[in-house]
Amino acid sequence: MPLSHGSRAATLVACGALLLAGAACGTEQPEEATVTQVRLYGTDGTMISGYAAELKERADLIDGMKGTTPLTPLPDAFKNRLRSVDPKLQDYLYSAEAYDAVVISALAAQLAGSTEPASIAKQIVGVTNDGRRCEEPATCLRLARNGQDIEYRGVSLTRAGFTDAGEPATASYGTLTFGEKRIDDGKTEFVGAGDETAASTKKPPRPARQSGGKAPSAPLVLGGLLPRSGDLVLAYPPMAAGIALAIKDINAAGGVLGADVVWVDGDDGTNPAVAKATLAKHVARGVHVIIGAGASGISRAILPDVVAAGLVLFAPSNTDAGLTSMEDKGLYFRTAPPDSLQGRALADVILRDGPHKIVLVARKDSYGEGLQESVRAELERVGVGGGQVKLLTYDPPADAKAPPVDFTAGAREIKEYGADAVLVIGFAESAQVILALADSGVQIRH
Repeated sequence: MPLSHGSRAATLVACGALLLAGAACGTEQPEEATVTQVRLYGTDGTMISGYAAELKERADLIDGMKGTTPLTPLPDAFKNRLRSVDPKLQDYLYSAEAYDAVVISALAAQLAGSTEPASIAKQIVGVTNDGRRCEEPATCLRLARNGQDIEYRGVSLTRAGFTDAGEPATASYGTLTFGEKRIDDGKTEFVGAGDETAASTKKPPRPARQSGGKAPSAPLVLGGLLPRSGDLVLAYPPMAAGIALAIKDINAAGGVLGADVVWVDGDDGTNPAVAKATLAKHVARGVHVIIGAGASGISRAILPDVVAAGLVLFAPSNTDAGLTSMEDKGLYFRTAPPDSLQGRALADVILRDGPHKIVLVARKDSYGEGLQESVRAELERVGVGGGQVKLLTYDPPADAKAPPVDFTAGAREIKEYGADAVLVIGFAESAQVILALADSGVQIRH
């Protein structure tokens, strides 16, 4: 006979424990005795309050959806300051990472005594390691002007500095849950990841001491390569707010090398062609450091052009683990942690619910397929594999004029497979995956 709510919950808990132990997990009741319900999971591209708007009048489909995102506990004072920049701000995704990327770039230029990109790049890793600890831009800039080696700890960079590859050695992840059509902050949990011993111990060039307040021939110019349009547009407001706040703080503290930092906005369109056109404008404008791109796939596509132009590319939101080993001539950095860390956090969140059959759906690009593989490997590591895990992908729209994602066939496949857990790895366009699941008759668990 059908299981009671309490019996089913007990079964799921016991099943989850078996999965974590690497054992097989099943149920003794006949398959036709219960109707399989699917629990939804998301990632940093979907676990945003603004994502609910993508489902319009059917936004209640994601009530109860859980997932992870790189997220450190943000002080209320920082959130309030972000809202002073953008009063309409709903989410804080990558706002801290964007803030820290700008501050680190400014401190590196001050220590280098130059706005020349290659000189800035040589100081970036060192700014975060083995120096005088400082947390506020004004304090750090004062130390840097005096030729003092510093160790910046900011809003997202709290436990350890950068690795030799120019990315965080440690990370903090938030486990988020959708309530009524928005993220329920009261259910957010935080977990740390990474290894502090992975932080770089290499010494940067000796800091340059600023003398006489003399400014360089041109001020430090930062250029945006952010998703003002395209599939990742939902992530733009918090990143833009973090950047604007950082520039405000830096310039209020006297700027860099005696001059205010200049910001030149720019769109990556979540599209390589748009991003390359923006890059060309930045080169002509004399930009020294580019903050972006928003999506890992865009950074991967544009990095060779950035390197050829001799500029620094500093990304607040790139998580593709493969970017760590790309040839960048020491010019690529990121404040977001690689997905090798998020994969473990996501697998843990899914396994807590004791699923029997898991489907990992990903957009077909370096971000989606990279994170999908990371989660699959983590599940396999604890004994969940074979017939218990299914991988599916979809082609994201080429541009804003392209038709929406058609996931009808994939939804039918998930229903026939009998999945009770579906992880959706994508951006705004992935809402079509959830709508297709509901339209195919899959019962989504809330």
